Amino acid sequence: MRSTAVERMSADQRREQLLALAAEEFAQAGLHGTSTDALARRAGITQTYVFRLFGSKKALFLQVVRRAFGRLTDGMDEARQQATGLDAVAAMGQFYDNALADRTALLVQLQAFAACGDPEVREIVREQMARMWAAAERSGLPPVAVKTFLAYGMLLNTAAALQVGEVDADWARGIRTRIQAGLFEHLTTENNQ
Repeated sequence: MRSTAVERMSADQRREQLLALAAEEFAQAGLHGTSTDALARRAGITQTYVFRLFGSKKALFLQVVRRAFGRLTDGMDEARQQATGLDAVAAMGQFYDNALADRTALLVQLQAFAACGDPEVREIVREQMARMWAAAERSGLPPVAVKTFLAYGMLLNTAAALQVGEVDADWARGIRTRIQAGLFEHLTTENNQ
């Protein structure tokens, strides 16, 4: 008779495992389409243990959302610190563009926006957008340029979700254009009145 041993993990290790698995599940099916039972089965634990660690499916979703946005915002901040002025913006744009290769994190963000009909989700996503705004603002850009930078970021999110790299068309090539520092030179508070 063969026995299969379940890998013993500490609560912190199990929490990390579940956050990673949940990110994959939520990226594909969203808050309401993800099953905690399926997630527990993937992790080799009981659904009760999932709830013991996180309290509820929504609480787990919110932690996954915070992580996805947090990695992006923290990375933008780190990239910005490597340069100054418009070069900082270009560094943030390069980081953002590279970060889109993490399809799971990208889709978690998009699922978070889609779940904003829920007030708790909306509040967390607002907090994360505020953090992202602040990270871009620390580059020294005026508000209109911060808005433009983040708007381009949302376009890049959409392009990444659509996998426009696989599309051989002018519109797809146009969307894939990288964010360069010079793009923001003309965006000032004075000329946006």
